[in-house]
Amino acid sequence: MSSTLFNMQKLGKLASISSLIFGLGALLFWILGNIELLAPSVILFLISLALVFSSSKHLQGFSFTIFIFAAVTASLFYPQFFLEIGSFKLNRLIVPLLIVIMFGMGTSIGIKDFVGVVKMPKGVLVGLLAQFTVMPFIGFGLAKLSGLPPEIAAGIILVGCSPGGLASNVMAYISGANLALSLTLTAVSTLLSPLLTPFFMQLLANELVPIDFLAMFWSIIKIVILPILAGLLFNHFFHGKFKWLDKAMPKVSMAGIAIIITIITASGRDSLLSIGLILIVVVIAHNLSGYLLGYYGGRLVGLDEKSSRTIAFEVGMQNAGLASGIALEMGRLATMGLAPAVFGPLMNITGSSLATIWKGKEPEE
Repeated sequence: MSSTLFNMQKLGKLASISSLIFGLGALLFWILGNIELLAPSVILFLISLALVFSSSKHLQGFSFTIFIFAAVTASLFYPQFFLEIGSFKLNRLIVPLLIVIMFGMGTSIGIKDFVGVVKMPKGVLVGLLAQFTVMPFIGFGLAKLSGLPPEIAAGIILVGCSPGGLASNVMAYISGANLALSLTLTAVSTLLSPLLTPFFMQLLANELVPIDFLAMFWSIIKIVILPILAGLLFNHFFHGKFKWLDKAMPKVSMAGIAIIITIITASGRDSLLSIGLILIVVVIAHNLSGYLLGYYGGRLVGLDEKSSRTIAFEVGMQNAGLASGIALEMGRLATMGLAPAVFGPLMNITGSSLATIWKGKEPEE
């Protein structure tokens, strides 16, 4: 134990020195206008910074997001390496990776997570209503106000119409919120998504891009529901028999998310460079609105502090991976896929920050 701690501290010191060197180098090359050396300097700075965070007990939660930013930076500077290998187009990996991630989600939950609907009916009902009203309609409003091209604006609505993601469960756990409610809401909203996501997309985004309800319904069944059911069955019959799989799935999921975001960024690089700042502002506004309205909506109807915190995370943190998969299935990865690609990393930063703040503040009884 002490040896591991010593190695982590040593890694942290080396990474700190490296991040300082690469950070100063990036600043120098930016001033000089040397793009060829700026690119690797920024990428190496972010990787070093991620290692610094991973060696710190208080900052570990941010390390994965910093790694994502390093990967996104690499795909912006060198998109050709993230589009295809030989004649194989890398975007063909997105749906299989999502299926693996959803299978992992299925293995991490059980029937007990659905029993929560009976045990906490008020919390589940409030959470689901907020999930499928606040985010779709806020997304619609922001898409209209943003002035972004129709297909990119439709991606903002698509994020809002998606169910909650696994990241919300992690944040609920870290912050001391109602984890059982979080797991139940994620599971139930995911199972409802084949009907509700196409419904709200057809209602709110059909004038921006043509929405085929049945095609989107089948895409979600294929990408989400079938893999989750397979994971549930695996968990039921083989729980505890493959411990290596339980340990590996979170890492596989994280790697899968990183690869998906990198491919989407490379595919939509030109659009992202031209409208990136506007999209980031819109995505942050969407994300923060979910936290704010989810939390105060829960308090307004009389839910306790822990449950209200849970609903904040469930509403504010969406399944951006599913939104990316739908965009790919629609043949609009480079446009509709941009908002989910931006939303994913940013929600992890804001979610981790909020979880850290709430962790140090005991919930009111």
